[in-house]
Amino acid sequence: MRVIRGRDEGQPTARGSDEWFTGDVWLDRIIPAGGHEAIHCSAVTFEPGARTRWHTHEGDQILIVLSGEGRVSDTARGTTIRAGDVVHIPAGEKHWHGAAPGTIMSHLAVTAGEAQWMEAVSEEEYGAF
Repeated sequence: MRVIRGRDEGQPTARGSDEWFTGDVWLDRIIPAGGHEAIHCSAVTFEPGARTRWHTHEGDQILIVLSGEGRVSDTARGTTIRAGDVVHIPAGEKHWHGAAPGTIMSHLAVTAGEAQWMEAVSEEEYGAF
């Protein structure tokens, strides 16, 4: 067992990479990706309208919405998500997630395996809600 206390072992809040996100996104890595960890976990805060690029994961991903209102979509459909919602994304499913217009959204992302990052979500795809 390992206890990670606050920022004792974690990295400081970092701005999300343009290779992964559109808009301003802030990451607090709780359990960093890579190394010997089977899963990784990050607290992610999206400024209004910010979102991930399309991506997949080697393993499943769980999103736990902590605050605000956001959007999540796979290639078939999208939906609005709010504080308290939990989203399960199966391994290999192409998807994106982020904040709704006009609101900040924070979620905890628990992921098994690495992500495969793809193209940016277009304004048309983002606005299709």
